[in-house]
Amino acid sequence: MIGAGRELSPGVAVGISVGTVAAFVGAWHLCGRLGLLSPAILPPPEEIWLTTVEILDIGYHQIPLWKHVGVSVARALAAFALAITAGVPLGLAMGLFPVLSSALEPFVQFFRPLPKIALIPLAILWLGIGEVSKIFLIFLSTLFTVVVGSAASVKGVGQGKLRLGAALGTNSWQLIYHIILPASLPGIFTSVRLAIGVGWTTLIASEMVAADSGMGWMVMNASSYMRTDLVLLGIILLGVTGYILDYVLVLIERACVPWAGKE
Repeated sequence: MIGAGRELSPGVAVGISVGTVAAFVGAWHLCGRLGLLSPAILPPPEEIWLTTVEILDIGYHQIPLWKHVGVSVARALAAFALAITAGVPLGLAMGLFPVLSSALEPFVQFFRPLPKIALIPLAILWLGIGEVSKIFLIFLSTLFTVVVGSAASVKGVGQGKLRLGAALGTNSWQLIYHIILPASLPGIFTSVRLAIGVGWTTLIASEMVAADSGMGWMVMNASSYMRTDLVLLGIILLGVTGYILDYVLVLIERACVPWAGKE
């Protein structure tokens, strides 16, 4: 197959990525200069840059930009840590024990596709309007994807590996630790990356719950004043921060699962 087993060198890959982004920004700038895009609908890149410099200087609503970013990242990381801590063991257990999987599957599949924004009223009633309710919403958005992905990774372990382990005389716990878990880890990391992407998109919804800071709150607040430049700046910050979080997770995966993709 074309591309199977092939990887570009890091320099070439970075060069292509940078070139693509530069071409996009250049086309965006050109459309603005030619009047093809209304600044009220889609401000040109230079206006976004000037807004960035302004916000870096004076902040937004007397709150420094770094604090908006830090508050959002802290909320998300707390929720992600809880979701991974709870979701990975639960998913592994569901993959290993069919009875448990059958018992929990209806609940997991009910909550997983449920729009988490619909849970905002309940989150407020149960947990109030503080930080806990915001973290709770991001946690729920992340948890069930982690559970489903972890369970699927265990169930996807090849029967040949399991038979080989049994032939070598391993007991159940040795089979889990030495064969099932290592074979499942690449899939678990992939599910965690997907889950974090889903959870990160819930940030705006979580910061609708009586927040007064954060990137999601900044986007929602700026939209009420028709500040498209600030809305786009907030979206760019959310995208870049999410990209960085995903890249950090990729680095952790490479360190923890060096055998991924090399079988």
